[in-house]
Parts: sequence; structure tokens; C-alpha cells
Amino acid sequence: MTTPFWCLLVILLIPYVLAGVAGYFKAKQLGTLDNNNPRQQSAALTGAGARVVAAQQNAWEAAAIFTAAVLVAHFAGADAQMSATLAMAFVAFRILHALAYVADWATLRSLLFLGALGSAVWLFILAG
Repeated sequence: MTTPFWCLLVILLIPYVLAGVAGYFKAKQLGTLDNNNPRQQSAALTGAGARVVAAQQNAWEAAAIFTAAVLVAHFAGADAQMSATLAMAFVAFRILHALAYVADWATLRSLLFLGALGSAVWLFILAG
């Protein structure tokens, strides 16, 4: 499996990790995990817990563009080394983005978002 495909796996796992972290905040803030109505319970979170849920939602959204970028670059025969570098950069930006989201560092979070988006767009450009 290529490095970008491994990176894709990591990106697809990030939302699940964040869901686990959100579970911690649900138990801490709300006293229990409501497996019958988890989304309704998520909406009741505040502070860092709410930001974890928002980071998870954003991670799913980012996974869509990254998936497309990796597949387009792969099937177009884009430069393998550059594709790997961009994919690893995307992963780093997204992990740091989630951390900045939870820490409530909005400006840094936005810059990391732009870095990840730029990496994905660059993968598309490589395919051209």
C-alpha cells in the first residue's frame, strides 16, 4: 500500500478517535453515555466537549476532499514522492487542527485548516 493510502487510513480513523474523546466529555459533563440518543447528547455538551464534537464533524468533512485528492493523484500517476509528502503534510495538519480545535486556539486552527486544504488541492494539481 502506498504512503498516501496509509495516510488516508489515518485520516479516516481520526473522527473515530475524536468520537471516543467526545465520549469522555459526555461522561464527565453529563454523567453518562446515552447510546440511544448520542447525537442529542452531543448537542448538550459545552466547552471542550462541544469543540471535540465540532472537530469530529470537521474531520469527516476533510476526509471527503482528501479521499478524492489521494485517489485522483494515484490514478493520474502523479509523482509518488511528492504525493507522499503532501499526504503526510495533510495528516500532520489535520491532527494539529483537531488539537487546536479542542484547545480553543481559533486562529491556529484556521491556519492548520488552510494548510491541510492547500495540501489536498496540491494533490489535485499534481494529477493535472
